[in-house]
Amino acid sequence: MKVIDVYKQYFGALCTYNGRERHAVQVTLTATSDEGTIRYEAALSFFPHDDDEDFAVSYDAAASRTLYDARGRRSKKREAELLGGLRPAADELAAQLGGVIFWDKPLIEARCG
Repeated sequence: MKVIDVYKQYFGALCTYNGRERHAVQVTLTATSDEGTIRYEAALSFFPHDDDEDFAVSYDAAASRTLYDARGRRSKKREAELLGGLRPAADELAAQLGGVIFWDKPLIEARCG
C-alpha cells in the first residue's frame, strides 16, 4: 500500500470540540494506491494553535471522506478535479464538527506531492 499526501495546508479556523477551542485546521487530500486500486480521501483536523509556533495537530477533532475509489492509478487530471472540489468537501466536514475554515487565512504554503 502506498500513501501520498497530494495536498496539505494549514488554515486559520474556529471550532470548539471536547470543550477545547481550536484556532486552526489541517486540510489534506491523500491518495492511497494498492493492488491496482486508487482511493482519494479528503481529511481535516482542527487543532488549538495557541500561538504562531503551535502546529501540534490533535486528531480528536477530525473528519474525513472518500472522494474517489476505483480501479486505476494516480492521474494529474483527476487530482486537479478533486482539488477543485476539496474546499466544499472540507467545509461540509468542518460543519459536521461545528467548525469553520478561514480559507483566506493560510498559516503555511500548500504542500503538494
